[in-house]
Amino acid sequence: MPRYIKISLMTAKQQPRLHALASAWYSKALWPYALLPLSFIYWLLMALRGCCYRVALFTSYRAPVPVIVVGNIAVGGTGKTPVVVALAAYLKEQGYRPGIISRGYGSLAPHYPYAVTESSNAVEAGDEPLLIARASQCPLVIAPDRAEAARYLLANHDCNIIIADDGLQHYALQRDIEIVVVDAARQFGNRWLLPAGPLREPISRLKRVDYKLYNGAAPEQDLDASSFAMQLKPQALINIASGERCEIAQWRAAKTVHAVAGIGNPQRFFDTLSTLGFETTPHSFADHHHYCAADLQFSDDMAIIMTEKDAVKVTDFAAANMWYLPVSCQIAPAFYSGLSAQLATLTSQVEEFSS
Repeated sequence: MPRYIKISLMTAKQQPRLHALASAWYSKALWPYALLPLSFIYWLLMALRGCCYRVALFTSYRAPVPVIVVGNIAVGGTGKTPVVVALAAYLKEQGYRPGIISRGYGSLAPHYPYAVTESSNAVEAGDEPLLIARASQCPLVIAPDRAEAARYLLANHDCNIIIADDGLQHYALQRDIEIVVVDAARQFGNRWLLPAGPLREPISRLKRVDYKLYNGAAPEQDLDASSFAMQLKPQALINIASGERCEIAQWRAAKTVHAVAGIGNPQRFFDTLSTLGFETTPHSFADHHHYCAADLQFSDDMAIIMTEKDAVKVTDFAAANMWYLPVSCQIAPAFYSGLSAQLATLTSQVEEFSS
């Protein structure tokens, strides 16, 4: 049995337990409190690890170009991938030459570091890196060790700035700017560390980041000086098999559809489709699920609409009734103004040091 099929089966078995735990975190159920002793151990190990980096017992790589980390402090989907794509587009508009690095979670690359291109497949590249590479048109390298990925990227591409997709807790790579993406609706659940809660780091970690982007926050919402509203705006539906583009307002098929999502927070996608006027039969899969054709064989011929992240994994067996809904990331203009000023300072410091 191919390795990627084995991963798909294991993920499917774990899915109900993972969903139940995540649901308990965000509904603030009482039973996860039984896991607090494990959360204390997690905190202790995390604090010890951080101390080792601070006293240089563990080495940390400083890249010769500015590094921007886009991450989160809570497990699950927050909208981080569209932020990376939007950030790459903005940097290119400003004249930068961005490169992107990622862990490549779920990938089965033949080696690491591994360069992801538009023609890569999702099994080797991982779903999110492949989506980002295609959408951003930027060089992208994956490796569990982000420092290795950064070195490989700079050695093989003419990049003058690096965007790290995720990796907020990967302190082996030094960073100049930290951006945390927060789900404005779910936020931080019961606010406990793993596994009693969804947090990878304590809430206090937010005080040390440069920017916080609240996905789903209204533009006029009252946020602090380092926090900004962000919205994911649906674009047209794209047929996975043919590439046909159909504006949502011109959709002529039945409004009852199968909704498929293998992301950190599938409900957000289902709610988006409902807001657009679709009646959905939801099908949620574990985050980074490796699809096979049987996963999408339903008892009728209704249209199937999925996320762009899911779509990159089904192209080899896509049927005519399979569509995906890409989204664009819209961030408050003040965020980009602050980022530009900060990057200008960083760039001048790098040029001064190099000279």
